[in-house]
Amino acid sequence: MDSLDTEVLKQAREWVLAGHIVHLATVVKTWGSAPRQAGAMLAVRKDGRVIGSVSGGCIEDDLIARAQEGRLPDKPEWARYGVSQDEAARFGLPCGGTLRLVIEPLAKSDWLEQVVASTEAQQLIGRWLDMSTGISTLTNARPGQLTEVKEDGCHFVYGPHWRLLIIGANQTARALAQIATMLEFQVIICDPREEFTADWDMPGVTLQPGMPDDAVLAIQTDSRTAIVAITHDPKLDDMALLEALKSKAFYVGALGSVRNQSKRRERLLSFDLSEEEVDRLHGPVGLQIGSRTPAEIAVAVGAELVQVRRALEDERVGGLTQPPASKV
Repeated sequence: MDSLDTEVLKQAREWVLAGHIVHLATVVKTWGSAPRQAGAMLAVRKDGRVIGSVSGGCIEDDLIARAQEGRLPDKPEWARYGVSQDEAARFGLPCGGTLRLVIEPLAKSDWLEQVVASTEAQQLIGRWLDMSTGISTLTNARPGQLTEVKEDGCHFVYGPHWRLLIIGANQTARALAQIATMLEFQVIICDPREEFTADWDMPGVTLQPGMPDDAVLAIQTDSRTAIVAITHDPKLDDMALLEALKSKAFYVGALGSVRNQSKRRERLLSFDLSEEEVDRLHGPVGLQIGSRTPAEIAVAVGAELVQVRRALEDERVGGLTQPPASKV
């Protein structure tokens, strides 16, 4: 299952290859209570077909009408919505909300093919768009790097900014991997039990070989990594947790009942973990929504990942730090 951004770019590419006139609208800056954040995308065909979203709906209606009437630009162009309170009301924006977009025509191009390929492989990639020439230049990108606007162009970042290491390759892991991919996580699965991984066939999800504790070290766990242990086997789950709770991972969780979590806490404290490190553990994992089935548990975990990640995102600031690389 692709991320939502990948779906927009893939569909746009298919439309272009089929000979349709297609425009891509991307939110590049917001002010006030804007409904979508920078980086949100929408692709629209000349006949009004659309995929993606840049607002609550009314801006989409305006872009569709402009596409059908042939009023979208033939080169990259800035657009603002909701500058005045009257416009905010007209376009369905909260009072005072303002969006700045880049609207650009799409054509058969190497940059679109390469960006789609990279995002399908769950890899980050950047693109510099020169507003005067319309030339796109692919660049390196780093996790946490945001859309950046300059006088002469914009820098976009596509692909997952966050990683999720799942310990266990069971049904819950499969459901969680799908949800996490849609939430823009790069998903990694570790399960040393060959009977669980032999038939694993999820495109875009990486199987990390080795034991769980080695996996935590091997992926170079950082502050944009979440680790969730769901094997139901304390020997495997605890191995991962012993390393994960000492790491910089922003989220560490483990599946199990309240009673099992109490026993797990006692085991972890008997090793070299401090009270503070063990207190980082989210257990039972996920928001408490009464989940029982693998899919419901995956929803609960995904929701808590979003909750914790959003709090961190609000504190962080990214930016363009590397110059453009090769023109395509």
